[in-house]
Amino acid sequence: MKNFIQKFYYGDIPEEKGGGAIISKNTKTEWPLWEVFIRSKQGLDHKHIGSLHATDAKMAIENARDVYTRRMEGVSIWVVESKNIHASNPDDAESLYEPANDKIYRHPTFYQLPDELSHM
Repeated sequence: MKNFIQKFYYGDIPEEKGGGAIISKNTKTEWPLWEVFIRSKQGLDHKHIGSLHATDAKMAIENARDVYTRRMEGVSIWVVESKNIHASNPDDAESLYEPANDKIYRHPTFYQLPDELSHM
């Protein structure tokens, strides 16, 4: 019994000689992590609002609905397994974004805007 542990789940009643499940120590017992994105209204972007653990995408969507949209905050839910998200390294930002600085036409700093456009 050295390579096995006794795992109790919600609702199990621990008893002296029973209850719980015997599982191998090598068994993966943690569910994958999912990132949750919600779109609050039609036409708006999805925004990252949190993370949760679930066994699959269907369960992740159902849990995200229950946890993050209890008051009808969203019209669409996206879930992405965290292991499938890849990001750039912040230390590489200078070399990654530097080529855009050479193209001044991409920066609208030399345009004159009318006074009526105060919101830009």
